[in-house]
Amino acid sequence: MIKLHLSPKNTKAHSQAILFTSDAPDYKALSLSKEELALVNSQRKAKRPFIQLFRNGLYLYLQYIENKPTKSLLWEAARLAGNTLVAELKSQNCTDIIIAVDAKDSALLLAYAEGMVLGSYQFLKYRKDAPAHPLKNIYLLDPVLKQKDVDDLQTITEANWIARDLVNEPVSYLTAEKLSAEIRKLSKSAGFKLEVFNKLKIKTLKMGGLLGVNQGSIDPPTFNILEWKPKNAKNKKPIILVGKGVTYDTGGLTLKPTPGSMDSMKCDMAGAAAVSGILYAVSKMNLPIYIIGLIPATDNRPGGNALAPGDIITMYDGTTVEVLNSDAEGRLILGDALAYAKKYKPQLVFDFATLTGAAARAIGTYGTVFMGTADTETKSAMLESGNDTYERLVEFPMWNEYGELLKSDIADMKNVSAGPAGGAITAGKFLEHFTDYPWLHFDIAGPAFLSSPDAYRGKNATGVGIRLIVDFLKKQSLKK
Repeated sequence: MIKLHLSPKNTKAHSQAILFTSDAPDYKALSLSKEELALVNSQRKAKRPFIQLFRNGLYLYLQYIENKPTKSLLWEAARLAGNTLVAELKSQNCTDIIIAVDAKDSALLLAYAEGMVLGSYQFLKYRKDAPAHPLKNIYLLDPVLKQKDVDDLQTITEANWIARDLVNEPVSYLTAEKLSAEIRKLSKSAGFKLEVFNKLKIKTLKMGGLLGVNQGSIDPPTFNILEWKPKNAKNKKPIILVGKGVTYDTGGLTLKPTPGSMDSMKCDMAGAAAVSGILYAVSKMNLPIYIIGLIPATDNRPGGNALAPGDIITMYDGTTVEVLNSDAEGRLILGDALAYAKKYKPQLVFDFATLTGAAARAIGTYGTVFMGTADTETKSAMLESGNDTYERLVEFPMWNEYGELLKSDIADMKNVSAGPAGGAITAGKFLEHFTDYPWLHFDIAGPAFLSSPDAYRGKNATGVGIRLIVDFLKKQSLKK
């Protein structure tokens, strides 16, 4: 993991980078020679992504971004610049770099560093032919930047890497029980509490959704309760985060039909990874917010006594569900967790799930679909955090007519509607049935796992949701 440091001016490093935002950069402090200045001007006209100079044994990189109409877009431009630079640093075998921005803008410098750290992520556990990125240290040079801000960015990027590691692991390693063991390691490292329910306890609680999905698997399920409750918490009632933990999804007996459609289904626990990463970050940052994470975990297989289309299960809260599609399994395990959340009388509940292809088809990989019953102020704050972190959100409606599509002739409800229309919303309406508190549902099916590289988000697991929610919670913690 790359380490971030607040840099004194006399820090020595292999390289230095300066990000310019001005249309007319001031190079006086660099004391460029005429030859260097001519080179810089010519390469700027050629619109090179960066300009490299070698002077006094030091590589100096100059990068430029256009000014943007909003701070959120400017920060994203800085992240993208950082990602571009970090690829060049790898080719130069750079281990240490000092970075700065020409503007007096600490937030912009942090975004620049963030793009570098996130863009350097690699999952090399099972590879012998790929060298690790050489970059070890980034020194942030800014006269007003605070150490706490650097430390917080370090923690948030660590949490993102942790989540990406979890999602990138194959199910041959990351079963439900192994996921619980990994969360246990995080709890010990970051300081939050963890309680894990085994299959016997889950049966005692009659969590029919989680048990039903697990029927086709030889590996037992788990139900994980993560808790961060500092003495100075500003909220007496907890904010609860629920994460879908389907460690692999074959679709069950409603087997996924197309070639390749199962290839990435190890990512179906990205919601669980996000919740784990958020608890890790919040506790390490010591945010004064009472938070509980609930993670139901299992794989979804077609073996044994796997749920058959037409089966009826009884959920934790007593609701009977006609299961017409065993590939709509995530809502079943989330329904149990959302109903269980009622016991805490929560202030607010969020759930995160790679829930529907419909959400991915609607807005692609460029953002997250969200919906729910939380108040306008909460939604507005969430949209702001989505823009600031560039984990953007699109709200879908939750009209009552969508709920009508889930009525069953022989049970309280069915787990899918008759047709494909509004599939992301009917999934949300199913979840809403199990809530009686302010709630938001985040369908991260689009951005959670990418088939091709996307800047600092990379390829495969992205860790989406962590930066968004930590930003939201940090802002909430600063309110009076």
